[in-house]
Amino acid sequence: MANSVYQVNKGINRSIEFKGLKAQYIWYLGGGVVGLLIVFAIMYIIGLPTLVCIGIILGSGTLLVMKIYRMSHQYGEHGLMKTLARKQVPKAIRSRSRRAFLKR
Repeated sequence: MANSVYQVNKGINRSIEFKGLKAQYIWYLGGGVVGLLIVFAIMYIIGLPTLVCIGIILGSGTLLVMKIYRMSHQYGEHGLMKTLARKQVPKAIRSRSRRAFLKR
């Protein structure tokens, strides 16, 4: 039998990382770029000068990239979802009757 060479994938349970962006932030950046492309097309069709369109999109794109990278480094892979979920938890639960605590 001939010897076969197999490569071992050492990153099986690790999240995707691309140039410092982790997990879902790659998708957020991609969606933002597509959104900026659509905004550029709309501004160009409306009739704004091309240099104005490019300036607005470059400025917005720079802010988008900076914000996404900041969120990626601040929250990490799952931290943003945990933070958003924590905001959904009520601070107090009010009950106006004892019926929920009585056995039936």
